[in-house]
Amino acid sequence: MSSDDLAEARGTRMTDEAIDDFLSEQGFGALALSDGGRSYAVPVSFGYDAERERCYLSLVRFGDDSEKLRFAETTTSAALCCFSVASRFEWRSVVVRGPLEPVPEDERDHAESVMDDNAWFPSLFPPTEPITAVERVALAMEEVSGRRSG
Repeated sequence: MSSDDLAEARGTRMTDEAIDDFLSEQGFGALALSDGGRSYAVPVSFGYDAERERCYLSLVRFGDDSEKLRFAETTTSAALCCFSVASRFEWRSVVVRGPLEPVPEDERDHAESVMDDNAWFPSLFPPTEPITAVERVALAMEEVSGRRSG
């Protein structure tokens, strides 16, 4: 791999404005959680609130048990990775790190509004496993980094 190829693979740092734009339009990513020495990553939809520096998520439970919710309870710092890849020469990625916090009752309408603005809700839920709970959480944005091609 040439040094030009390596530089292209690493990309360039995104500006704060470019990160804001990307998080506002993306609406989905992978949430990484941990429990001691074990890790767990799951696709999620999120709403981005630049003003409050939060990403709002709805963690859905199917049936009686949820590995995702168990991991969310033990994670001290979660990571949300969002990316878009049009080709190997055109891509963007952003990683947001911070604690997950329950959304307080008086913030729920705001969180729902933010999610309505830009969260992406796939219809992948199996009809044989009904949703039994939805935990609304906020990812406090303590660390944010972004890279893009070029």
